[in-house]
Amino acid sequence: MPSIRGFFALVAAAVAMAVVTQGAAQQPGHTGQVLRSGVDIVMVTATVFDAEGKLAQGLPREAFEIFEDGEKQTISQFTNERVPVGLGLLLDTSDSMFGQRIVDARLVVERFLFELLDKSDQSFVLAFNHYPHIISRWASTPGEVREALSGLKPSGATAIYDAVIGALPMIARRQRERAALLVISDGADTASDASVGDVRKALLRSDAFVYAVALDPPNRRAINARVNESALAEITNQSGGRTEVVRDMEGLRTATARIAEELNSQYVLAYASPHATDGKYHSIRVRVIEPGYKVRARNGYVGQPKPKSE
Repeated sequence: MPSIRGFFALVAAAVAMAVVTQGAAQQPGHTGQVLRSGVDIVMVTATVFDAEGKLAQGLPREAFEIFEDGEKQTISQFTNERVPVGLGLLLDTSDSMFGQRIVDARLVVERFLFELLDKSDQSFVLAFNHYPHIISRWASTPGEVREALSGLKPSGATAIYDAVIGALPMIARRQRERAALLVISDGADTASDASVGDVRKALLRSDAFVYAVALDPPNRRAINARVNESALAEITNQSGGRTEVVRDMEGLRTATARIAEELNSQYVLAYASPHATDGKYHSIRVRVIEPGYKVRARNGYVGQPKPKSE
């Protein structure tokens, strides 16, 4: 297996990767000549669990198979080392987050970003109510992030779908190889212009996997609608992430810790595909050959045509 540095030098040599945003391949830390062969690299992040439901780490390349449109592909690059992630944290600041709830949520966000993520990772924070607005960008310092979080004042309705779509341009400009979004919300979407279908389509053109933690306390406030777990799962599961519903802030702390553990334990696989820039949908399936393992990975992508200048 090549070193992690060698792995990404090779992967970066194919610019128009179907499941890697164009910005990531051009950022510092990536080297190599651009291939013009018409065959491009598809990169997939995978989370693996053993028969007991525990995260499985350290599996070799030979343990995996990957299929595109039902046809087995040759895994050209692989790493089971931790790969730095560029993560967007999307925090609900609608009316229902007023009071102690937003205070507790800030502490959870700070712990996740500054204690649970690796120092090699980067993050941005997007707050959303009826409209998404970025409050800290990739280069923000912990002090700047804390100051931005402290200034949040909950108000308005909840536009989760608009927030996810609004975060994708930032994901496209990241400087880390993996991409992830974490949505924290305590209500159903009540204000988005976009639909669940719009979000699903947008994510098929991005390599970001999405997690959602939905706060659904037993003593709900009348001000917000109950979380729509099925809609969130429809978004997150397609991307290779997942949705978790919790009842209180302690549950939120536990859920975000589990997500951080997954981010620390994922595999990255890549294969060459002649379809990666054809503008069409292609299914992806990753499996571990030995029985008893369960794999979560994105289930497909839409090929991104190369710029005309190429």
